[in-house]
Amino acid sequence: MANIKSAQKRIRVAAKRQARNKHVKSATKTAIKKVVSAAGTGEANALLVQAIAAIDKAAVKGVYHKNTAARKKSRLTKMVNKAAN
Repeated sequence: MANIKSAQKRIRVAAKRQARNKHVKSATKTAIKKVVSAAGTGEANALLVQAIAAIDKAAVKGVYHKNTAARKKSRLTKMVNKAAN
């Protein structure tokens, strides 16, 4: 454990951010998995909209870099469109 007051605070802040990031990333991954499992069905488009919203929220919060979010959205959309044809 750190002895310096500011270092102790940094540890607390980092733990809080880590918990938030973990929750957001987990929810995003779950949304993505739902889209992947529903690909080719009728509800894939509705789930895709939800997954894209989750990815965008994660990017705004800084959990994902904006290019990473764009790549994930692009690949998901391409997969759903390919499965629909």
